[in-house]
Amino acid sequence: MATVHELAEEYDRTCREYGCVPSTFIVAAFNKEKDETILRKKHGELRENMNMRLRGNVHNLEHSKLTDHDVLMLCKTLESSENTYINRLDLKYNKITDEGATTLAEFLKKNEVIKEVNLMDNDIEEDGAVALAKVLHSNQTLLSLRMNGNKFGNKGGMAFAQALQINTTLLELDVGETDQKTESLIAFATALRENDTLKALGMDSPLLFSVQEETTDHFARMLKVNRGLVELHLQKSRVRDFGATRLSENLMENMTLQYLDLRCNRITRDGAKDLAKLLKMNGTLKVLDLGFNRIEDDGAIALAEALETSNMSLTTLGLQSNQIGEKGLCALANCMKINSSLTNIYVWGNQFEPKACEDFARLVNTMRLDPTATDIQPYVVDEVTYVSELSHGIRRNYFWEPCIGDSVPKDEEIDQRLVSFGVV
Repeated sequence: MATVHELAEEYDRTCREYGCVPSTFIVAAFNKEKDETILRKKHGELRENMNMRLRGNVHNLEHSKLTDHDVLMLCKTLESSENTYINRLDLKYNKITDEGATTLAEFLKKNEVIKEVNLMDNDIEEDGAVALAKVLHSNQTLLSLRMNGNKFGNKGGMAFAQALQINTTLLELDVGETDQKTESLIAFATALRENDTLKALGMDSPLLFSVQEETTDHFARMLKVNRGLVELHLQKSRVRDFGATRLSENLMENMTLQYLDLRCNRITRDGAKDLAKLLKMNGTLKVLDLGFNRIEDDGAIALAEALETSNMSLTTLGLQSNQIGEKGLCALANCMKINSSLTNIYVWGNQFEPKACEDFARLVNTMRLDPTATDIQPYVVDEVTYVSELSHGIRRNYFWEPCIGDSVPKDEEIDQRLVSFGVV
């Protein structure tokens, strides 16, 4: 088993062998882990593995973003050493293209250690996506793969959908914002009618031109029979009231989905009323994100009534920027006095009038609503209560995470995501 010191030495040797200058970013990542290892030893703490964080949006280091050549050197290093220490690769926001993705795919075909790979927002197109998708046909170790933000289109999407018909170990896949179209989305929905292994799927922001909501209907019918998915993201997927109704009808028979993300769609009060009916009947859903739709007062009141009278399972509700006025906001605040299971609510961007401000301020001041579990903060000026925005959200650290301070996610906390899927 290689230690971080041995891996750093092997990386330096590999670069010399290929006659290239080591990446200052990769060297800095190794040095940081060495320092942390020394501190942990002083406190009698040992860690068996690490997340190799090489995120290209870290600006406190003077470095160039990782290129295909840097990926080659890193893969050669891990191949030539007896690596069981690095089991996660966080490579988001770099300049990795199809060449680097193919190199990584060849490495993963033989690797039995790496559990998570994050390639979010690189420059990977069709060929690189197809190469990585083919890895899933045989790799039995990889549990999480994030490809969102790489523009590989329908061909890449089809390759991943095909892989889900074969793979039985992958738990988390994000292929959102990848310029997929109707055909590949339907292929995903079809594959997931049989695949019960995948727990979380991101399909945000496809390129859809039809207003018939064919893809939403396919996903709704898939959810009726799927017994694996715990989390589904359909942001910016042109979901309208018909789609919300179809999802609600089919989720009545689903007992596994806990997180439904319908943020940034076109759902109005009628769709919200059908989702409220779902909440009355479904005891599994824990997170419902309807942020940036248009449910208005009537939709908010319907959801509040369901939470007040019937639902005791939902813990998180996102309703930012939904044109909700005083009546709807007060109904939501009042339902929290009765419903003890709803702990997180996000409502910034709606029409906060004095009564709504006072009701939410009362929830925060009495600690019924934890200040870290909402995106508003009450304050008083001249004896009048107002609210301001807090930078909290349901997926706050998904696209960005702090590099310093107590808020930096620990590897042990990352493992809790897999624990929540009930597999480790």
